[in-house]
Amino acid sequence: MRIIGIVLATALIAGCGGAATTASTEDEGSSQTANRAMEGVEIEARLPTDVRRVSIVVRDMEKSLEFYRDALGMEINYDTVVELSGVNLPVGEPGSKARLILLNGNDPYMGWVGLLHPFEPPLEGVDEPYATRLAPGTAFMVVNTDDAEKACEAAAKIDGVTMTGPTRLQVYPGRDGRPDINVRGCNVFDPNGVAVEINQLLD
Repeated sequence: MRIIGIVLATALIAGCGGAATTASTEDEGSSQTANRAMEGVEIEARLPTDVRRVSIVVRDMEKSLEFYRDALGMEINYDTVVELSGVNLPVGEPGSKARLILLNGNDPYMGWVGLLHPFEPPLEGVDEPYATRLAPGTAFMVVNTDDAEKACEAAAKIDGVTMTGPTRLQVYPGRDGRPDINVRGCNVFDPNGVAVEINQLLD
């Protein structure tokens, strides 16, 4: 399963142009579909900011990898243990250890997902239920894949994932009178309670 691009919605939009411009010949069909969804977005000059990745403080690294690596088809490109300051990044105690994994989709630079798991000592509250309603300040991630049915089905089988409804067709109006944008997918909460929309852009 191949990830076309990743968007952190509500506040962030990641990697749309990069995913299209770095696609190989074998990805041409997917790139053309993505380009149709972006019709009407005109960027006349390079902007000063790239949204590189979203990083998630995770409850359970293995369950998180089941979701992002196995169900969504992302690839690990970095896996290490880091020491936390507990200050600049306000998580964990000063000097505590955490495992940091970075995963990428098709773009080699943008639209990545980072998983940070403090484990020595572990964080409190990892066994508490997570919220399953969005509220002000909540972000959600949108992931484009080439097989939403397969990805949604795989996600539903992971312990800790909450499906908010069945896979369905979503139709968005095209920009400036262009044809509608047809998307098939589902919405879930990942094993950490992060809201994720799994989408497939249709012709």
